[in-house]
Amino acid sequence: MLDLSGRRIICLGDVMLDRFLYGDASRLSPEAPVPVVRLKRTQSMAGGAGNVARNIQALGGEAALIALAGQDAEGQEISGLLGEAGHLLRSAARRTTVKLRVIAARQQVVRVDEEERRDADAAEEAAIADRLAALLPGAQALILSDYGKGVLTPRVLEAAIAAANAQGIPVLADPKGRDFTRYAGATCLTPNASELAEATGMPVATDAECEAAARAVLAAVPVEAVLATRSEKGMMLVRRDAPAVAVPAMAREVFDVSGAGDTVIATLALGVAAGLSLEGAMRAANAAAGVVVAKLGTATCSAAELDHAMRELDGATGEILTWPAAQRLVQSWHEQGLRVGFANGCFDILHAGHTRMLRAARAECDRLVVALNDDASVRRLKGETRPVNPLEDRAAVIAALASVDAVIAFPQDTPLEAILALRPDRLFKGSDYTIEQVVGAPEVASWGGRTVLLDLLPGRSTTSILARGR
Repeated sequence: MLDLSGRRIICLGDVMLDRFLYGDASRLSPEAPVPVVRLKRTQSMAGGAGNVARNIQALGGEAALIALAGQDAEGQEISGLLGEAGHLLRSAARRTTVKLRVIAARQQVVRVDEEERRDADAAEEAAIADRLAALLPGAQALILSDYGKGVLTPRVLEAAIAAANAQGIPVLADPKGRDFTRYAGATCLTPNASELAEATGMPVATDAECEAAARAVLAAVPVEAVLATRSEKGMMLVRRDAPAVAVPAMAREVFDVSGAGDTVIATLALGVAAGLSLEGAMRAANAAAGVVVAKLGTATCSAAELDHAMRELDGATGEILTWPAAQRLVQSWHEQGLRVGFANGCFDILHAGHTRMLRAARAECDRLVVALNDDASVRRLKGETRPVNPLEDRAAVIAALASVDAVIAFPQDTPLEAILALRPDRLFKGSDYTIEQVVGAPEVASWGGRTVLLDLLPGRSTTSILARGR
């Protein structure tokens, strides 16, 4: 497992308040051809550079964010959201940027921005330099998160990059605008494809075009590398005097790309701080980006989710999660408000009855964990001739199913201890059981969950298949 914990990252840039209004929309307004959204819940979080800091923390790192905010209620709210990670410089002359998004049926309906774009004045630039000088010693990377709101002026950028270089601290910059020379001296720039095209005036649609545009940046700007993020096309890392390295995007259903760039640069910085090459850090950042685009809102990727995604990239999803790793993964799903299901069994020979049941189970939840009896447990329950397939093979086959999100094993004769450890929201069993017969049903009900009995496919069972084989 990639360990990014404890790495201290300084983030300097534009912070904003992201507000989300979630509701349902089932009719159009009689006043105008717009949907009427019935509000269900609201959520606020630190956005922009604040979301970079949130991603660092979610991955186990230590973040310190330097940014400007107004002496207004919104600035105070951001300060509270950031906690100890926030090192905000508050100004009565500045208005805090707020982005309000209205979301219905997992779709963004409208975004409303309240902002004032003003470059930091001389006093604010001096205050930023002083704060950075106090926080930079001992840091393992500096992130420059530029949203074009005025914090990263040319003087601030020059001073920050020089200070980091003097201490041997890598600098990762998420650039904005057409003039990338402002980031001279940085270790790596992370523009998205449209930003790269804007800065160079070159096409970036194909791999060759993207590489050519990145090399044009390298020819004009003294930085070590350009990492271009390309949405569904993945990422490309281009270094001086080295072949370009590209990685494909992870296959995900994309719900919201808000903040994906923040996740990329946070993961990249943590990877570099942990001793990874830029290529290795890019691989981790690509996996993390695949996680967040499948979520709504300005999302983050947890350490457990990153571990799971990287194993998926390696084709190692057949690996059996340890119980602590599974607990962390389930906890991260619960924190996202996802409904977690749990199914168990020997799954000795995977057949149509199994796949039908697991598809039906996954339709009842957002994530599905399958717990397998280990080989000794199967022998105790089924006899010395079982299991037909060993645990590692059974896990690899089960994990390959699209309906399964994680696999664990348990050595006991019943899955009760695993259920208590993971605390799923849904417990699944075949309809040949009654609720009273299902191990763990009372416990799941005690924390507000529910047991669901699933229809079986007639004539499809491991016992009947083995009997026919004889």
